[in-house]
Order: sequence, then structure tokens, then C-alpha cells
Amino acid sequence: MTTPHSGKSSKRVTLKTIANHLGLTPGTVSAALNNSAAARSIPEHTKKRILDAARELNYRPNFFARTLRLNRTYTIGVIAEEIGDAYGSQVINGIEQYLQTKNYFFLTVVHRHDPKLLATYSQLLLSRGIEGLITVDTSVSEAPSVPTVAVAGHQPVAGVTNIILDHKKAARLALEHLKELGHEKIAFLKGQTFSSDSATRWAAICEVAQEMGIEIRPELTVQIEGTDSTPSLGYPVGKELLARKQPFTALFAYNDISAIGSIWAFREAGLRVPQDISVVGFDDIPGAAYANPGLSTVRQPLIRMGQIAAETVVNQIEGQGEYVPEIAIEPEFVRRASTGPEISSMRTKHASGEAQLSA
Repeated sequence: MTTPHSGKSSKRVTLKTIANHLGLTPGTVSAALNNSAAARSIPEHTKKRILDAARELNYRPNFFARTLRLNRTYTIGVIAEEIGDAYGSQVINGIEQYLQTKNYFFLTVVHRHDPKLLATYSQLLLSRGIEGLITVDTSVSEAPSVPTVAVAGHQPVAGVTNIILDHKKAARLALEHLKELGHEKIAFLKGQTFSSDSATRWAAICEVAQEMGIEIRPELTVQIEGTDSTPSLGYPVGKELLARKQPFTALFAYNDISAIGSIWAFREAGLRVPQDISVVGFDDIPGAAYANPGLSTVRQPLIRMGQIAAETVVNQIEGQGEYVPEIAIEPEFVRRASTGPEISSMRTKHASGEAQLSA
């Protein structure tokens, strides 16, 4: 009986197999495949021959042998608030994409806002032999013993690289968009207190609003509570805004899921988006474009942020990059169907146009 692989040898391919195939030493092959410091002295055409041969012979490295030989685990620890939420999953997706190209593993732990778990996870991961640590929307307060990168980290801690968004620019992009559409009475949803970005983002919004002459009214500001990672997070705060019976023509939400939930509350009350209320979110999660209507939002390049975090921590482990305390990421604004002109300003423009025509 034949099999699809019956024409190929079932013998395991080793470094020595590749070396014999190419007429090189096992040490040269190992250095090239592991991209070690010794690989710098190997000519590029030789590296290419080695990599091509490894693919051709279907070489699979022995992780345990590699770990014992080099006294390394090639493992990164990832600490996240949640693993299934739209924000965290996108960042972790980027981490995974980059680490896969470097043959690193990663172990992920989720603390779900439990301070006891959070306090023990760093030591737990270190005991598993991690060589570096990445946190996602999780504050780091103590200097770590391994290279560490904090995605959405804001506390300056020695040895930690914080990957941050330019929140002031993000706030300006959103508020300029709403002001250009004629909106003056703008409601705001503040992020949960445990979210790393909440305080920084709100401070940026307040600063930019003051510079632009936009009033932030307490009666039009609602604090998001709870840990839900679905649009139902924004549904009750949308209802609360309406229950206050204070008129507003636009909403700037802390994140996309709270914006989408608020839209459902508005529509349930018979209001149209954007004809009656324009809504702006934050993050540009995958579902934002497919919300009803499509959500205008401030885009964070979440997958790219995960890739940058992984690349930064690997470079520090490998001694290929200098430590930097902060890496700033630029936001961009994505306009979709959830925002439109404020109705009274449209009427004013229309009337002005008619007056000019009459003249």
C-alpha cells in the first residue's frame, strides 16, 4: 500500500542532514537557521542556500534539543485583560504574527481585572522560563527582570517600553470632524477606570476640547461601568444619556463597542443615526465597518501595535535593539455613515443659500 509520502524517506531531517546535503558544517547550518550572532559572518548567498535546503528537506527543529543546547526557551509571556475582546485579540494577533516568523512561542494569561491574579502572573510566567514579557492594556508598576513591552502602557517604569497612541491627536481628529459638521452639543462616554487608556484619553479630550472652544458638559458625560466586551457595554449608557433629557446632537464614545451599543439604544428610542445623532467611536475594531450604520471612528493600528511590541521585545532579547522608554503610534480618522451634518446647521446653510439666490 502506498502513501502520499511513500517516495520520500521517513528518516528525521537534522542539522547534520542539511550540512551533509550542502557540504557545510552543522555549526554553520545551526547559526544560519537560528539567526545567532555567528550568522553575521556567513555570506548571504550561503544563508539562502541553507534556508532553501531546510525548506526542501522539510526540516523541523527539535525545540527541546534547541532549548537545552542554547540554554534558552524562545518563549514570550503575554499578560492581557481579556483574550476574546476586539481590542486584545487584535493586538495578540499581531504579536503572534511576528513571533511566528522568529520561531518564538508565547504563553498568554488573562487576569480579567483580578488584582490578585495580576500580581502573581509575572512570577508565574518567569517560572515557566519566559525570556520577555508583553502586557496588553495592563499597567506595569515594577521594573521587570526580563525585557518588557506594555501595549497601552502609560506609567514610566525603568526597563519597560510603553507603546502608546497619540491621544491628543486622536481627540483632535474626532472633535474637528464633529465641529466641521456643525455639532456643538456633544456627549461623551468615559472609559472604565481600570482600562489603561482611560485617564490619558479623557485628559487629552478635555485639553483639545478647551483649545477648540467645545464645552464638555457634566450632564452629557457618562462613565462606562462593567467589564463586558460586547456592544451591550454601551447600550445602558446610551439609555442613560437619553434619560437625562439633555439635548445633544453627537456622541464621542470611549471605544467602538460602547459606540455601537449606544446606537442601538438611540434607535430603540426612535432616533436616527446620523440624522438625529452622530456617533464617533475609537479603535476601528473589525466590526466597526459592518455596524449599522458603519461607524466613524479613530483608528488604532492594533495588529501593527502587537507586531511592534513583539519585534521590540525580541530585539532586546537578541541584543539587536537599544532600549527605548516609549514608542508613539499615530492615529487616523475613518469617516463612515454614523456621522453627518447637524440638522439645525444644515437648515441655516440651506436658508442662507436661498437668501443668496433671492438676492
